[in-house]
Amino acid sequence: MFIQTEATPNPEVLKFLPGKAVLGEGTRDFRSPEEAAASPLAAELFTLEGVTRVFYGPDFITVGKDPVEEWAFLKAPILAAIMDHFTSHRPLFTDAADQATGHDEGHYEGETAQIVAEIKDLLDTRIRPAVAQDGGDILFNRFDVETGVVWLNMRGACSGCPSSSATLKAGVENMLKHYVPEVTAVEQAL
Repeated sequence: MFIQTEATPNPEVLKFLPGKAVLGEGTRDFRSPEEAAASPLAAELFTLEGVTRVFYGPDFITVGKDPVEEWAFLKAPILAAIMDHFTSHRPLFTDAADQATGHDEGHYEGETAQIVAEIKDLLDTRIRPAVAQDGGDILFNRFDVETGVVWLNMRGACSGCPSSSATLKAGVENMLKHYVPEVTAVEQAL
């Protein structure tokens, strides 16, 4: 098995491509060893000193590290853990219910529901594929119809990335405002 690695715009995150489906569809973000308990691979990666975050995409895994750690020392054990997991054919999750997560499915009605559907469609067709190339994801969190503000969750390599605010404002906000006139601003949900 050959696992490719790619740098991401976030210097503290590296993208690993195992050459096969990871989730196939959707994403899953683990920010702590406790959250990682749902996935044997994520739990194993969190045992490595310096690993601070694990993110699964459709066909990639991104791993975040503590800024004081060096990729030169972390990359080999991460590659070994990923290879070990996929060659052993163990399941990615201990419970099928813990698998992929997507956009928040808050309840919207009437015209607001249509606006939210347009926002999600733009995210899915134009924004998320581009962001996935950098090892991250952007998911819809909520839309405030009164102010026109869209709240988004930045995940994977995007979360904590030095250029994430520029991506959010210059890229995502401009596109959403262009195609969905009801949108006045985009903010990052915490």
